[in-house]
Amino acid sequence: MEELAWQKPIACGDGNNCPEVAVTSDAVYVRSSLLPDAIAQLTPTEWRDLVSAIRNGEYDV
Repeated sequence: MEELAWQKPIACGDGNNCPEVAVTSDAVYVRSSLLPDAIAQLTPTEWRDLVSAIRNGEYDV
């Protein structure tokens, strides 16, 4: 896998339990800073659908 530029939300600050995202031209990669070797690969469409669902509260408990 190519070297990815991981980013985490500003709200995490220096926290060590944060989601991290890396975007390439073909895919969006998501991982937890606690488990950096467990990486999910999404297509851009899957990423947009996931973000939309989160914004719409579909995963609220």
